[in-house]
Amino acid sequence: MAHTSTPQEKKQFRLWLRRALLRAALVVVLVTTAVFFIIRLVPGDPAVMVLGDHATTASIDALRERLNLNLPAWQQFLRFLRNVFLRADTGDSIKYGVSCRQLVLKFAPVTLGLVALSSLITVALSILLAFLAATHKDGLFDQAVRVVPAFTQGMPVFWTGLLFILLFAVRLRWFPVGGVKTGALGALHSLILPAITVSFGQIPPLVRSLRERLLEVLEADFVTTLRAARLPRRVILLRHVLRNAFVPTLMLFSVNLSYLIGGTLVVEQVFAVRGVGSLLFEAVSNRDFPLVQAVALYCAVFVVIISFLADLVAHKVDPRSRA
Repeated sequence: MAHTSTPQEKKQFRLWLRRALLRAALVVVLVTTAVFFIIRLVPGDPAVMVLGDHATTASIDALRERLNLNLPAWQQFLRFLRNVFLRADTGDSIKYGVSCRQLVLKFAPVTLGLVALSSLITVALSILLAFLAATHKDGLFDQAVRVVPAFTQGMPVFWTGLLFILLFAVRLRWFPVGGVKTGALGALHSLILPAITVSFGQIPPLVRSLRERLLEVLEADFVTTLRAARLPRRVILLRHVLRNAFVPTLMLFSVNLSYLIGGTLVVEQVFAVRGVGSLLFEAVSNRDFPLVQAVALYCAVFVVIISFLADLVAHKVDPRSRA
């Protein structure tokens, strides 16, 4: 029989939702403020950084006026906030001369596909490896799961990507060396190896966290009671043990999501994938700071949204978080 929420539970959920939305909004405001000021903390004139030391005074003054750098800092900040919160934009790109929002949205589908695929691989392999390790405690597989990640987690993501290219793309020819093929299946085939590369550094901490939590739940009294009731082992593990152990791992995954996105932006360069990562590196190389601000802001807001959704799922799945 389905559980019906009581008026008290609904009231508690509304209170929790308001607080969670307030926290998310506060983080977005702080990130927006940081994105604005972080460029201006760099020594030197941004207009000179863009045009170079040999630019004429007239061209520097024209760019300063175009970027509103001739205004007081508080007016620049108010204009920036207005663009961000009313237009979801940070201005026009210096190199491309079009809206930064338009550029980010153009390259975002590839990056979002890579993030989604790497997240799926990370979660699926983490659950599988943690389950096998916890259900075979102190066995050979459990020892391997605990020891091997200690070596693999320290590998830089770009170096891992180069090794995977040499092995799976150049030698075995299972995947393309770089780029993204046309069509849904072609794009999926092209993104598998970059997604595995991104997941490679994210799986070890999740496996360790989920394994430890699974062992705690497996030794709990209610699991002993369920076994005494002769419930099938599969039902106990999937319906009861995993549900109690999954929430802390989900929260850890949401915290590590920023590292996953950062790894995705780097891996795009390694595999020549034209996504937001390549756009960011081009913007940095061209000193296109409105575009750098846009990429940083959109990535930060995406992390905030995913973290909020993870909190929402944890609140719904784990009854203890509703108290």
